[in-house]
Amino acid sequence: MHSYTPAEKRERNKLLRKGFRQALADCVDPALEARLDKIDQKAAERGALELRALHQVQADARQALANAKATERTAPRTDRATARQARRAAEDAVRRAERAVLRAES
Repeated sequence: MHSYTPAEKRERNKLLRKGFRQALADCVDPALEARLDKIDQKAAERGALELRALHQVQADARQALANAKATERTAPRTDRATARQARRAAEDAVRRAERAVLRAES
């Protein structure tokens, strides 16, 4: 996964246009390719960090769901409705985290 900053996107697009023109003239500058590779490498590192963080959020949400289920099962009858709402909120958090991970991985 790559995560480009807006400035990197602008510079990368500028370099790609310049590289396209150079490719038409059949004289591509190696420094241009090196700058593109450097931008791509930084974006890949940033994307890997973000993906790792998303996986951590997903794991934390799953743990919170397990805790909410245990609380619901052990809650007295009077507190069971509140525990059920907490479990449903935890399930929603797990779904949001899973969707975010799937979007980031694709």
